[in-house]
Amino acid sequence: RLGILVVRHLKRLERVILGYLEVSDGPEEEARLGILETLQCTIEHAWPRMPCRLPVLLKALLRLIWDVHTDKGPTPEPVRAALLQGATQCLILLDHCSQGQVKVLLEGVYSSCEENHVRECIRKVQEST
Repeated sequence: RLGILVVRHLKRLERVILGYLEVSDGPEEEARLGILETLQCTIEHAWPRMPCRLPVLLKALLRLIWDVHTDKGPTPEPVRAALLQGATQCLILLDHCSQGQVKVLLEGVYSSCEENHVRECIRKVQEST
């Protein structure tokens, strides 16, 4: 709703986003799905300010992808897929606003990772244009 004015609140908003991404909120993961949508909108509106936040956001999104992949809890598969899709979309948006830095940083992760779900998310980011 704030549009570009969200830049005024980026530092505080970043802390909130990171907090929600770290903690699972039950089988339906409504909070995590909502915060991924919030992050996507924030990246789209405040894209000039995102490259400096890239290290922190990239780490949080990769951790989320790994946590969703390794979690053996009661979360249904469609919810897991939605979380992975949302995180992947955020990575793609971050890559676009950072002129391809995300792709470069993910090359090492892709080559050293053996988990198919994680590799699939990274592959989607690397193949995005």
